[in-house]
Amino acid sequence: MSTFATPAPTEPSRSAEKLLRGRHATRAFRPEAVPEDTMRKIFSLAGTAPSNSNAQPWQVEVVSGAARRRLADALEAAHAAGRTSVDLPYSEEMYAQVHRARRAAFGAELYGALGIGPDDHAARAAYDAESLRFYGAPHAAFLFVHGDGEERLAADVGAYLQTLLLAMTAYGVDSCPQGLLSFYADTVRAELGVTGGKLLVGVSFGYADESAPVNRVRTRRAPVESTTAFHA
Repeated sequence: MSTFATPAPTEPSRSAEKLLRGRHATRAFRPEAVPEDTMRKIFSLAGTAPSNSNAQPWQVEVVSGAARRRLADALEAAHAAGRTSVDLPYSEEMYAQVHRARRAAFGAELYGALGIGPDDHAARAAYDAESLRFYGAPHAAFLFVHGDGEERLAADVGAYLQTLLLAMTAYGVDSCPQGLLSFYADTVRAELGVTGGKLLVGVSFGYADESAPVNRVRTRRAPVESTTAFHA
């Protein structure tokens, strides 16, 4: 009869855990650009993301410099005029009560760091409008889903998104995925000359302004017992 040794307990490498736990959203950036060579390495690494049957159903549009400024102006104008255009459905009602509670706790912490009170709706709206300028980041990437698979293909692009964020962290580049940017898909397409795909999310990136109080906000995660079931 064959016997098998019990596997020894394993731990992630310190560098891997540091990378995963070190990634966080940045909402105030310094103006200096990320070197082009570094950007190419980041997006090349992000391309190692998994996808169903290796379809890689993503297209990424990166803006910098004058193109970034023109797009920011166009997004602000679309926002002011109420010209929203959402490719993938979004509704506050899609969140269960527990998820709404987590969102509310995060919002209180974020706006508290900005000195915006819970009932100051005008200040909150102004901050949302300002975020369309990418929180001052010198670059932004827009992730498009290509194909007709809707949620199935969006899941693959979500895997690409996380890989991209971790690749940025590995290269010392800070980032913030912004769902609000996807509310103006037609504006993004028109400005960048994109003819296909559905806009899932935009990612602002660059180097954090460490002096900004908003960058001291760190979100907490639910305990594993509340999100994960282990079956045997």
